[in-house]
Formats: sequence, structure tokens, C-alpha cells
Amino acid sequence: MRNRALMLAACAVLTACGPGGFAPSGGDRVFAPGVAGSSDIDGLLIGHRLMAAGEYELALRAYTRAAAQQGLNVDTLSALGSANLKLGRLNQAERLLRRATEEDPTFAAAWNNLGVILMERGKTAEAAQVFRRAFATDNGNSDEIRDNLRLALAKLDDPLHTDGQENEPFQLVRRGTGDYVILSTQ
Repeated sequence: MRNRALMLAACAVLTACGPGGFAPSGGDRVFAPGVAGSSDIDGLLIGHRLMAAGEYELALRAYTRAAAQQGLNVDTLSALGSANLKLGRLNQAERLLRRATEEDPTFAAAWNNLGVILMERGKTAEAAQVFRRAFATDNGNSDEIRDNLRLALAKLDDPLHTDGQENEPFQLVRRGTGDYVILSTQ
């Protein structure tokens, strides 16, 4: 039994030493892949889908990749701010969204999302002004921004306002193909 095992091992070694060895014959050699090129996947689109699915940490990573590819433009700044808001990182979210509104003062979604942050932080008066700016910038076309403005004004007039407010949280919106879409209200 032992002799047979030694004989098989010797045959295997001698086979590997012959011409061609264990390598495939001809030009069928397989090589390791080279360095990966740039990705064609839109990180913002992936991030928006993850936000809609409630996967905020993964969305933040996708938005970060998008920012690395596209740079910190108004879309990536707003997306990063919105993801940070959903993760409860209000200071980071506010800084990013303020920067987005400075870069593009006509970006209604960034103004709206900044207003949501200000409401979360208890800055109702400033939030109402920001929602007014978002509403005016959007020419009143977004129901979500209108609802946010209405709720902020009601809370500004009556700080103890409870008329269905717990059932109507403020809504984030994002820039899409001309439409504003609710990302998540939960």
C-alpha cells in the first residue's frame, strides 16, 4: 500500500517535469485580471434606491463613492446631507446642506431638507424661512415642500401644535428628473 502511494507521487512529479507539465497546451493560458477601471454605476442612483429602502448607512457609502467620482457638487452634497440626517447626524447633515444651498441657491430639495434638519433641531423660525425659500424656489410645484411649510408655520404660530403633527413627519425630497419624491417618512 505504501509502495503504491510512493509510486503515484513519483509519477505525478515526473509528469510535472515533462514538456508542458501541468500547464495547458498552446495559447490557452489564464492570467490574473488587470487593474479595474472606473465604474459606470451611478452612485447617486444607487444611494437614492438605498435611501428608499431604508438602508441609510449603505446609501451614505454610495453617496460617498459618487462624491469621489463626481466631486462635491450640489447633488452629492445634498445626498450626503440627507443620508446623514436619516442617520441622526444632524450637525454633519446641516453643514452639508448649507453648503449645497450656497453652491446652488435654486436647488429647492436642498432647501427643503435643510428645513427638515432645522425642525429636528428645534429651530422652528429659521426652518419656516428655509421652507418658504424652498417653496418659492420650486414655484409651489411640490406638495411635499408645501406640506412641510404648512407644518412649520403651524408649529411657529402654536409651539404646542399637535393637530396631527405626530402622524405627519417632515418629508425629505430629492432632485430627480424634474419631480420631487418622498424618500422616507418613517
